[in-house]
Amino acid sequence: MAENKGDMTVSEAGKRGGERTAETHGHEFYEEIGKKGGETTSEKYGTPFYEEIGHKGGQKVKELIEEGKKTGGM
Repeated sequence: MAENKGDMTVSEAGKRGGERTAETHGHEFYEEIGKKGGETTSEKYGTPFYEEIGHKGGQKVKELIEEGKKTGGM
C-alpha cells in the first residue's frame, strides 16, 4: 500500500530544492557549474558541435522571420 508522503508535487519539490541551493551557495556556485559544464561540452564535442547548433539556430530564426513576413508581422 502506498504511503502518503505529503501534498508536494515533484515540481514543487524541485523548486524548493533549487531555492534552497541558491540560498546556501549563491550566484558564484551557478557560474562555476556553468563554466565546468561548458568546458566539458567543449572538450567532448569540439568546435563542429557549436558550428552545427549555431547554424540550426540561425536557420530557425530565418524561418520565423519569413513566417512573420507572410503573416504581415513585419
